[in-house]
Parts: sequence; C-alpha cells; structure tokens
Amino acid sequence: MKDRNELHRFEVRAEEAGRRLDQVMAAHLPGRSRTVCRCLIDLGGVHVDGRRTCRCSFQVNAGAQIEVFIDGLPLEPFSLEMRHIIYRDRHLLAVDKSAGIDTQPTHARYKGTLYEALLRFLQDPFRPHCRPELGMIQRLDRNTSGIMVFSVHPQAHKALTLAMTSREIEKVYLALVQGVPAQGQGEIRSLLARGRRNNLMKSVERGGREAVTRYRVVHAWEKTALVEVRIPTGRSHQIRVHMAELGHPLLGDTAYGGFDHVGDFPVGRHMLHSYQLKLRHPVRSDLLQLGAPIAADMQALLAHLGLRCSSIAIMPPKEQSSC
Repeated sequence: MKDRNELHRFEVRAEEAGRRLDQVMAAHLPGRSRTVCRCLIDLGGVHVDGRRTCRCSFQVNAGAQIEVFIDGLPLEPFSLEMRHIIYRDRHLLAVDKSAGIDTQPTHARYKGTLYEALLRFLQDPFRPHCRPELGMIQRLDRNTSGIMVFSVHPQAHKALTLAMTSREIEKVYLALVQGVPAQGQGEIRSLLARGRRNNLMKSVERGGREAVTRYRVVHAWEKTALVEVRIPTGRSHQIRVHMAELGHPLLGDTAYGGFDHVGDFPVGRHMLHSYQLKLRHPVRSDLLQLGAPIAADMQALLAHLGLRCSSIAIMPPKEQSSC
C-alpha cells in the first residue's frame, strides 16, 4: 500500500485535434494500453485544461493541456458493501473504512473514493437525479483503517460538525509502534504545521495548530508495543507525527521513520486503526458507542506477535501527565 504517485503532462498536438481522449493518452503514455487509459479516465484521474474529464470519447482540441494523475492503487474502484456499514439511521452513517482507500476525491481519482462509494450506496434508484445529502465529518489517511462517521441529513450535519470541532466526539485509535514507550501512558501537546521541504507534518514553536495526543500502552513486546490513542484534536497525521517525535513511529510508517517489517514479517502500511467513536446522536441526543473490528492485516501482525484480538482491553480515559 505504499504511495506510488505519478503525474504526466502533455499538450495535444495539432494533428491530434478531434481525436478521442483515450486514444491521445495512449499515444503519450508509453507502456500503458488504451484499456488502462480508459480506466484512468473513468476513475477521474485525467484533467483537460484544469478540469476533471471522465469521458473516454471526449474529443480534444489542439493545444489542450492534459494532466494524468496516477496514485498506484488498483484500477478497479472500491465499492461499498453492507459489511462495511457499522451503523445507519436517517441522520447519520458509520462505516468501516478499509486501508488503501482515499476518504475524499483526489486529483488521481473521484470514483472509488469512500465519499463517492457512499454516494453510490445511498443513491435512491427511483430518484437517480437526486443527490444524497452526504456530509463529511472527519477524515482518515488513505492507509488508516477503521470507523468513520458521516451525516446523511442536513439537520444532523451542523450538529455533528459542531460536536467534532468542540471536541465532544471521543475518538479511540489502536496503533502498533516501534519500540516500547518508557512511560506506560502520557500526553503529547504541540503545534503542528506542514514542512516546506518534504510536505510532512512536524511540531513547531509557533504558527502551527494545537494538537493533543493521549496514549496508553496496551501490550508490550521487546521491540514493539500496541498503543491505545485518544485525540481530542484531529490534525493531519497527528498520531503519526507525535508518536514518531516521541521516538516510537508507527510500524509501516516509512514516511515518519517506521520500519516496513517486523523480523521477516512485512508491514505494508502504517499500523493505525480507528477503533471506537463515542458521540451524542445529533437529533435524539442519546449516547452512541460505535466500533470497528481490527483490520485483517493488523490482526495478522498481532497474531504473528502472539496476541489475540479478543484479549485487547480498552479502558476508560484516565488523567494523563504531559510529556
């Protein structure tokens, strides 16, 4: 699940004017067949003069600027199934996101992102031109698995967004980290900002956004630990950055210094799973406690380390000291 992003740019030549987009792409992308080009167009990764174009038969003009974004993920788009649905009512929806799936549309794809798959899942077949009222409340990185909540009614969206920004939604993650933290539990506070050189997040003295990460060691081995993480804030890459800066990057998170293997066992992505959400229903106000089973690849790694998922105990939050 390592990112292998590519960007190809070219200009349509005069003799190519009026030809189909997929034909022109195949001529400019050596080694990629017309079938592959059609898949890339269908996914939404092809932009003509800055606009996403999803029609293979689109006739290009001379001088048109073509951009082809490729993310290295499977060309077969992700499709949501009932097994991914954790909770659903007329106001909100909770889903179990698989690792390797983008939460929202990117330059490389619209079709097959979780957001687009949910739109297709919610679409009323008898009202094909009526777009579902889907609202995004939170985001997870492409290679983070686990529970996410969406609003499916305008009345719920405002309340859920307010609950998230006011830190009323409790989020619990599980992470496998490199090494064992010296303290069994702790709190990390810093200001996070994106670096200019490598586009990664880091802690800064000023100019960043406040991030708070509370962790507790659930199980420790000699060189690895399973950590429960709670984040009142929700900054980009927050858990990944804070654990790396603590000296314990996530296993598989090579961007922040994590190993891509445990002994001879390969780790294909950063080992982070959105495990539980606790929130008030946006309309009824009753308490919802929702969870997603640990992802299969994380279960396999835990089994390799000798730990059964049924033995993992998540405790209520305790007072944490800063570190």
